[in-house]
Amino acid sequence: MRRILIVEDEEIIRSALRKLLQHAGYDVSDAGAVDAAERQFDLQQFDLIISDLRLPGAPGTELISRAPGTPVLIMTSYASLRSAVDSMKLGAVEYIAKPFDHDEMLAAVETILTRNMVQDDNLTADSSQAADQSGDPARIMFGQCDAMQQVFTLIRKVAPTETTVLVQGESGTGKELAARALHLMSPRARNPLISVNCAAIPESLIESELFGHEKGSFTGAVSARTGLIEAADGGSLFLDEIGELPAEAQARLLRVLQEGEIRKVGSTQSRKVNVRMIAATHRNLKAMTRTGEFREDLYYRLNVMQIRIPPLRERDTDILGLARRFLERQSKNMGKPGLKLSPESMQALKRHRWPGNVRELENAIERATILADDDVISPGLLDLDSNGGDFSIPEGLVEGGNQPTQMHDNETGSDLSLEDYFQHFVLENQDRMSETELAQKLGISRKSLWERRQRLGIPRKKSSGT
Repeated sequence: MRRILIVEDEEIIRSALRKLLQHAGYDVSDAGAVDAAERQFDLQQFDLIISDLRLPGAPGTELISRAPGTPVLIMTSYASLRSAVDSMKLGAVEYIAKPFDHDEMLAAVETILTRNMVQDDNLTADSSQAADQSGDPARIMFGQCDAMQQVFTLIRKVAPTETTVLVQGESGTGKELAARALHLMSPRARNPLISVNCAAIPESLIESELFGHEKGSFTGAVSARTGLIEAADGGSLFLDEIGELPAEAQARLLRVLQEGEIRKVGSTQSRKVNVRMIAATHRNLKAMTRTGEFREDLYYRLNVMQIRIPPLRERDTDILGLARRFLERQSKNMGKPGLKLSPESMQALKRHRWPGNVRELENAIERATILADDDVISPGLLDLDSNGGDFSIPEGLVEGGNQPTQMHDNETGSDLSLEDYFQHFVLENQDRMSETELAQKLGISRKSLWERRQRLGIPRKKSSGT
């Protein structure tokens, strides 16, 4: 059994990650700080160390030097993304952004351990085959319908090439998992996959994040920084929500694709980079080129090979399989083994429109698992708007004030779903309200507001000061 050490100071995260890995069959130990881990354990005995970047005392990157020969996976947040890049340069084998998807974490762990096992056994001739097997899309993504089988076939064909790939699909369909499969099945699998959500980085910082900057190039640039594109040199760069890139960043990215070189903000010198580009979007880039929102020349550079991830409503035969998979995982994580879906729940799942796609399904199963008092999941626990009509917000589940937002009389028609109401409210009020005010009125957190914007394709106003 492979041994994994978790070093994380937040008890909730440490406990959840420990349970996730234990249920996946790993022998897991944990500690709250680098020094505590070194006192309690022989670090050399572990097959993998997963550590938060920011810890009390020594940072997580200290484990790279204190446990030579043991791969270290760094967990970080978008706020400290640049530090994560620095940690890769120090020798971390991978980084993963918080909050992370469970499948994403398990896929990263499996890839690292498989890669390390190949190196330990000196199976140089078979290393590429082992990487291909661990990165096969059928192991990372679930899909038995014809549409998903076609996606898997495309990924297997294009992954070994250097071709730029544009992954298209609605929010929540699994575009990032497709990008991970493309990287892991490529000859670049031993090098980093750097993932960037272009919508999550403030417009004023996007160029600095992607291309890096020189010391003093702008206010606050107290030292030179390596950009994410340079950090991906030799590996792959995944640009999620690329339709949100501002015009200047689009022009710079075009040069990377055309010339294979970057220039840091504030620098007069360019340098060559060898990066395989994978982009993703839920928006119609072709239509955006007609309105001038997206560069036409960049669109054609990106759209060499297109992979479309079908929405869940087009995957009827996969819905129950995905639901059972999520239910099995959540019931184990929450200590409720034996949970199953009632026949009525199965029918409700198959009838639902799934505007939030696979992510919405996973959230529905997680919510139902939390609320379940016995071993059967009833339709009411799923809280689905199966007929596209009235909706309700369960008391106690609303973030913020724990009270549903009151709707105006003219907005309570039977054709208005929860997602419709959210979209209508945000579009109607975002010009006169800050993000904080919008979140408070909707009874949710700012983070949830941002996530729902991404899922529904509602871009944040560029003029917003919040």
